[in-house]
Amino acid sequence: MNSELEKFIDLILIDGVITDKERQVLYKKAQELGVDDDELEVVLESKLFAINKNKGISAKHGELKRCPSCNAPINKLTAFCPDCGHEFMNIEATGSVQKLYNDLQMAEREERNRPKSSKSGNSVFELLMGEDEDEYDDRLSEKIFQRKISIISIFPVPNTKTDILEFLSLAVSEGGKKKGGFFSTMTQEEKNYINVWISKAEQVIFKARLMLKDDKNLLAEINNYAYKLKIK
Repeated sequence: MNSELEKFIDLILIDGVITDKERQVLYKKAQELGVDDDELEVVLESKLFAINKNKGISAKHGELKRCPSCNAPINKLTAFCPDCGHEFMNIEATGSVQKLYNDLQMAEREERNRPKSSKSGNSVFELLMGEDEDEYDDRLSEKIFQRKISIISIFPVPNTKTDILEFLSLAVSEGGKKKGGFFSTMTQEEKNYINVWISKAEQVIFKARLMLKDDKNLLAEINNYAYKLKIK
């Protein structure tokens, strides 16, 4: 399988769902890269099977529903219909970005409120001997960024219009900071924190551009966020 096409498939399957429109885009991409349709279908079905198996999702267990607007079959967890754009507001995905923000704030509070011995990872003997205050602050900052990076990395791509825009707004605030050049005072963990925001924003924007390409106004907002984050 072509590595570029496989990466393209993985991006489309971020949320574990593939629509007819996305499938058409995949086949067109495969043709451009000279990949046989049968080979693409085998790889695609294999990846979908693995995703659904891990999530315990099965159409036989009522995970599919129909759009009340156009009657198109859609996944139960989908927040809007890929065919007509009808949005479903009464699902768990709504408010996911607020939960992300709360989790990030909680991670920082927990680290800052830990006993000093737990924060630094030093033994009692080392603490009695004294720890340089700057070293302690660096250790604490590094631990906070590591926890936040982990939280953002596993955050699922939002699938409602509201959450998509809220996420990108937060990404601009947190990931839009300049890392500076060779003489930057920014730590490597802080740079990694910015990078993980950009990486997740790229996934969100990629998926949103595919799913919402018929919503010109929303697409303009998404592209504006992409410009601010220097994402093509």
